[in-house]
Amino acid sequence: MAEFFEEPAVAVEPKPEGEQREGTDNLAVSMQDFSALEERVLRAVDVVKQERGARAAAEARATQAEERAAQSEAALREQTAVVEGLQTEIKGLRGERDHVRQRVERLLGQLEGLEL
Repeated sequence: MAEFFEEPAVAVEPKPEGEQREGTDNLAVSMQDFSALEERVLRAVDVVKQERGARAAAEARATQAEERAAQSEAALREQTAVVEGLQTEIKGLRGERDHVRQRVERLLGQLEGLEL
């Protein structure tokens, strides 16, 4: 696919006949065109540098976010294990409490039987 670039239209005023030298108008126009092109290239380079910096910063933020997410996930797994352990312990303590309650009720029943 061929690409066509338009050359900017530059108005060149003809010089009076005494001042006009062959090729100087073309050189002046070429220098102006070259300066404009140079300015555009410098701006394009600046834009590319800024975009690369922004991309690097975004990648660094993404990496940090992924690290924090991995740490959070590990902490969550650890906390889940702790919670499961505590739930098991609570179940055991409740069973033990019920057993002790039954023994106390039986002892109280025996004490009431002695008072009669």
